[in-house]
Amino acid sequence: MALTLGKSAPDFIFESNGESEISLNDYKGKWVILYFYPKDNTSGCTKEACEFRDNMERISAYDAVVLGVSPDNTASHDKFKAKHNLNFTLIADPEKEICNLYNVMGEKSMYGRKYVGVIRSTFIINPEGIIVKIFSKVKVNGHVDEVIKLLQEFRGSH
Repeated sequence: MALTLGKSAPDFIFESNGESEISLNDYKGKWVILYFYPKDNTSGCTKEACEFRDNMERISAYDAVVLGVSPDNTASHDKFKAKHNLNFTLIADPEKEICNLYNVMGEKSMYGRKYVGVIRSTFIINPEGIIVKIFSKVKVNGHVDEVIKLLQEFRGSH
């Protein structure tokens, strides 16, 4: 299923801190920044996560939440959050179910070797649960500022 602007964001259920189950629908009424990244504790992913962390006050001002998704497991996420003092939810998707639901898996290349991995992507979902912006093949530098600028624009017209 191709995801397009103006369509409902596919719902999914995930565990929060290994205790309770939460679904994307639980965030209705808030803006959701749903971002997919390849791997905890790698340079680009750490930089992106830290930029979201450092701008959380600005993001929260727009009644928005950040949810990060990668194929890492919860133990890896817990270490990543603790090491970098991340102040938002990370979702473990080791089976890549959510990644496939949002079509963020694709062919990548490292050291000349091709493989299938997560294509860094961000979805902006409005308070009604509708996808209003899709960033694919995200470049880390400046991305969080771009997301915040978009929230400003949408909130101004919302």
